Amino acid sequence: MIALYFMKKIDDYRKLLGVNKTATLKELKSVYRGLMKDFHPDKIQDNEEAKIEAEEKSKNIIEAYHFIVSVCPETWAGYKEAYETTISSSLIADIEYKGVTLRIDYADGNSYEYFDVPKNIFTKFINADSQNRFARRQICNNYVHRKVTTNLVPA
Repeated sequence: MIALYFMKKIDDYRKLLGVNKTATLKELKSVYRGLMKDFHPDKIQDNEEAKIEAEEKSKNIIEAYHFIVSVCPETWAGYKEAYETTISSSLIADIEYKGVTLRIDYADGNSYEYFDVPKNIFTKFINADSQNRFARRQICNNYVHRKVTTNLVPA
């Protein structure tokens, strides 16, 4: 059931954008721009109700686009080297667990979300003698993840 949540979210976002699993970043960007042209609230001047609907639709399109781009294999490939550096050499600064999503903030300013992390794995993580080592071995490369922030913080 847990994995279904994440996959359903991706499927719903893909359906909203009208793309399939093989969509490239270039295709995603093109679809996104087209949808934003069609549903941009500034195009509607005379009908307040339609403008509010367009604002909601455009917010959903923006959210879907950014999420799909963040979990796209091309995106992962672009930050893989930096990700490996972060998880191997930076200490964990903070963690947050909501539902089945684990967010790890690292001391170098990078933050990543890991999806479909079971409660029992999170509990083992919290209780581990070395959370950094546990994360590297049990979480970082075992769960779908996305980069959520990069802060310019000295390491």
